[in-house]
Amino acid sequence: AVPAQHVRVILGRLAGRLPDDLPLVICAKGIEIETGQLMSEIAAETCLAARPAILSGPTFAGEVARELPTAVTLAAADPVTGQALIAALGTANFRPYLGTDLVGAQVGGAVKNVIAIACGIVEGRRLGDNARAALMTRGLAEIMRFGAALGGRAETLMGLSGLGDLALTCNNKQSRNFALGMALGEGRPLIAALAGKSSVAEGVTSAKAVITRANRHGIDMPIVAAVDAILHREADIDATVAALLARPFRSEG
Repeated sequence: AVPAQHVRVILGRLAGRLPDDLPLVICAKGIEIETGQLMSEIAAETCLAARPAILSGPTFAGEVARELPTAVTLAAADPVTGQALIAALGTANFRPYLGTDLVGAQVGGAVKNVIAIACGIVEGRRLGDNARAALMTRGLAEIMRFGAALGGRAETLMGLSGLGDLALTCNNKQSRNFALGMALGEGRPLIAALAGKSSVAEGVTSAKAVITRANRHGIDMPIVAAVDAILHREADIDATVAALLARPFRSEG
């Protein structure tokens, strides 16, 4: 699996070398920052003959490698292809659940990284467990609105690739995005928080990509906008939190 911001380059190099109708399983969780496109949209432009599927869900790679029990979503437009992929990839400890909603599976995997950064900031600022639970819940509402606007289904976003991945990523220091948020909340600048990392915190680029596409669709995503402002416009964390808390009271939904 390659980071989301490199998928276009890699697929461009593979285009013309892949057999026709080859299933292409995309594992990157993110949105392209230059275009705001999902990974399947990039695949449709670069590998016309491929049949993309999305593998996503609550997965810390180290636990998968140690063969600890893991369940994921495998979304494929063609159920026959999906069943074949599950037969090839599934084991007693790695359990893919079949879906057909490629958009929903990708939205959940991309936006939860941004919410995880926000939850890490809450942890680093010692704002409490209540605040983190609220951020996760309101973050899920933003994910649902964004997914619906792009054509994703609510049941997908309430499943493994949405709520499941959100729950994992927002509550554990194993999460690269949560750990990055913690460092920011403790007062470290972004450059220092990213220095020396051999892995990628996809939420950094996804924050900007998501809010750009959300604005294009007129979708209200205040948590994602706040994370984007902190990451990319040097917004003060305490002032940003205060602005979120000062938003008008509204009905839940």
